[in-house]
Amino acid sequence: MLPLPVLERAASEMTDYNGSGQSVTEMSHRSPVYDKIIKDAEASLRRVMKIPDNYRVLFMQGGASLQFAAVPLNLLGANKKADYIISGQFSNKAYKEAKKYADAAVVASSENENFTYVPKIERGDIREDTSYLHICYNNTIYGTRYNYIPDTGDIPLVADMSSYILSEPADVSKFGVIYAGAQKNMAPAGVTVVIIRDDLIGHEAPTTPSMLSYKLMAENGSMYNTPPCYSIYMLGLVLEWVEETGGLDAMKERNERKAALLYDYLDSQDFYKAPVKKEFRSMMNVTFVTGSKELDAKFAKEAEGWDLYNLKGHRSVGGMRASIYNAMPEAGVERLVEFMKHFASENS
Repeated sequence: MLPLPVLERAASEMTDYNGSGQSVTEMSHRSPVYDKIIKDAEASLRRVMKIPDNYRVLFMQGGASLQFAAVPLNLLGANKKADYIISGQFSNKAYKEAKKYADAAVVASSENENFTYVPKIERGDIREDTSYLHICYNNTIYGTRYNYIPDTGDIPLVADMSSYILSEPADVSKFGVIYAGAQKNMAPAGVTVVIIRDDLIGHEAPTTPSMLSYKLMAENGSMYNTPPCYSIYMLGLVLEWVEETGGLDAMKERNERKAALLYDYLDSQDFYKAPVKKEFRSMMNVTFVTGSKELDAKFAKEAEGWDLYNLKGHRSVGGMRASIYNAMPEAGVERLVEFMKHFASENS
């Protein structure tokens, strides 16, 4: 979901942005009008996330999935070693992509229990000469999230935060690189945000494609080519909404309250099962099952009659998944719990 005030604002500006006589979808990315849009979006992101001055913000393309290649190409250096924690499908995809370019090692994995928890590691589990440690901070498919930040010492920590970013405060200084596709909490799909510490820029492999070079993107203000203009514009509007509604501290309070509504109900009954271990439960993606594939399919279909959509779990795990990102109102979660109670009573 996107916040309703953001959608209404975008609708009102669709044919004429700020008196310019043109839509953001039409204007040149080199125009003064758009230059202000992209610079304001970056400034807003820096304020909201409290990004330190020694970090660059890049607006790239290709989703988080393209960053699976961009990260090793830019960060490996001479030793070409990279360590990965596998906590779900996307961290596994990132690891497999890195293996094309690096001596990539899995330092921990939760596959042994179908990714129902996040592996915990210590500093000694990471190779001393590795170029970075990569994690996926929130796992959308399985409904897990990190409840700690791995201690990597001087080794850069790289985090895919696609489904976590802007949901609560994050200490950017703990990470070497943070990257995130926009389509969960930031904007429509199109822009990928990369937040990278200055000293990690400029070490890319000679064969790195220009469009994946952090150095080139930083030098060109994310406009080496035409950026995803409209998605960046929408990001700016979402960030305005975040600031106007209390910032990330307030966002965290709302998200914790929404998640508690759903988890408290799941813990109070025995018709549905929540497979994720409690200490690793995601605030953004809540997974649950009935134990019957037929009932799970019936649940997702009948939920649409209650104006509850996209509840079918990912094809790789089945069951149900409620994605309760920032823009989902508390009333939406209350409605879901009401339907869950109704469905359970009708099918017990």
